[in-house]
Amino acid sequence: MRHLLASIPISIVLIMAAASCDNEDYLSFDTSYHGVYFTSDTLAFSFGVTPVETLQYTWSIPVMTMGVPRSEDLPIGFEIIADTTTATEGVQFVFGDAYIPADSVNGCINVTILREGLEGTYDSGYTRYQLGLRLVENDYFTPTLSSDDQIIVLRFDNAIDIPWYDAYGNKVWLTEYLGEWHPFKLIKMVEYFHALADVLPETYADMVELYGENLDNIPYGNPYEYRSIFRKYIYLPMYEYFNDPDNYDYIISLYPDFPFDMPYPFG
Repeated sequence: MRHLLASIPISIVLIMAAASCDNEDYLSFDTSYHGVYFTSDTLAFSFGVTPVETLQYTWSIPVMTMGVPRSEDLPIGFEIIADTTTATEGVQFVFGDAYIPADSVNGCINVTILREGLEGTYDSGYTRYQLGLRLVENDYFTPTLSSDDQIIVLRFDNAIDIPWYDAYGNKVWLTEYLGEWHPFKLIKMVEYFHALADVLPETYADMVELYGENLDNIPYGNPYEYRSIFRKYIYLPMYEYFNDPDNYDYIISLYPDFPFDMPYPFG
């Protein structure tokens, strides 16, 4: 065997050695190196059509490490990037835990968005916020060499608008069944649409594929393929909700200008 190896040119031996390492991450062999990096550079969220009772949203920003997993939970070092951040800590967001769990290479930085701190209305326009974060070295982890992997920008707001357009690019709203446009109507519309998952799960799945999870893709705002479903399970519950005297004070407390003009869908 020694004679056989001796007969192979050195250049070929080197090529064979390089090829054997081709699919290996050399950092995994360095037990002293513990790199950390973001798995994406931007994330976006809008409360939009979420129920008005939903006042917080917690973002678990994925962070990964290079090197050998550790046997204990360890904190991630990070800082706010001032020149790309328009949100204020304690007003529009708060930080939660930020660590890599024991025996894992996957961790996260938890950021909770506070809906009540987000400014703007559908009349005045919504404020769209940014939060820039940079990974920094601490006693346990070192950011990777790529500067892009050390930075992430979060974008978030409370914006809600009519999602449908006509053939000319103008926004459309089906007043025949919905009355005057108001964002709270769209919120309730999506809420009752999601409730179909428990009542008509197969039909709901087909509608999600056609219209989107939050009804963003209804052509011309008219769901004619499922008009009877909309009338019975969405428009009718909306009509009953907005015309129930027990809901009046609550609605007015949220939207003093709300138009109580929801039409009866079978009229």
